[in-house]
Amino acid sequence: MSVARELYQLQELDLDIESRQQALEQAVSQLGESQEVARVQNELSLKRHHLEELKHQHHSAEWEIDDLTSKINTLEQKLYDGSIKNPKELASLQHEIDGLKVKRDQLEDRALEVIDQVEVAEAGVAAIGSELKKMETEWQRQQQHLTADIERLKNILADLEHKRQLMLDRIDPKMLDLYQGLRKGKGTAVAKVDQGTCRGCRISLPAIELQQARSGSLVKCSSCGRILFLA
Repeated sequence: MSVARELYQLQELDLDIESRQQALEQAVSQLGESQEVARVQNELSLKRHHLEELKHQHHSAEWEIDDLTSKINTLEQKLYDGSIKNPKELASLQHEIDGLKVKRDQLEDRALEVIDQVEVAEAGVAAIGSELKKMETEWQRQQQHLTADIERLKNILADLEHKRQLMLDRIDPKMLDLYQGLRKGKGTAVAKVDQGTCRGCRISLPAIELQQARSGSLVKCSSCGRILFLA
């Protein structure tokens, strides 16, 4: 096997390894907490907190209404039981009762508004909770697939690295140095020849370079400096 063919095969293997490593890094970067799931979790937490505040407001209003009702009943009993004879005292007591009833009516209206808000908030919490459940299920599924992909890529890379080492053992160290230098500087060290053209720089090759490449000699493109490989 010619040196150019060996180096071309090594390059194909290296490119495959690089591609798999990039895929592995991308898969690993996607493991862990999802920002979108975390955002919806936070939104759900805020809406639940708001719902609890509304429920607390409703309970407080109900407690105040019960307290006012108790005071009104006590004052009305006092108003009508005949224990107070003075007209001014009776008028003052009636005025106080009327004021308490107005306040109670206002609280009852507020309690009705709050209970409507509670129902809306409960519907919102339920909707976001359902959305979050779906997102978490999908996220868990993706995490399982990613974990499986990561293990698969690791196994493939281990096999490719083993093949690469076997190839390195067969290639002249000087040729490997040349290959590595070209790879570092140009991205690809070996360019395939296609219809008399170097695929590295897309320049037509002189006849003498084509003849040397066909003979199996190690030839570098006079234009881009890459090693020429003629299949």
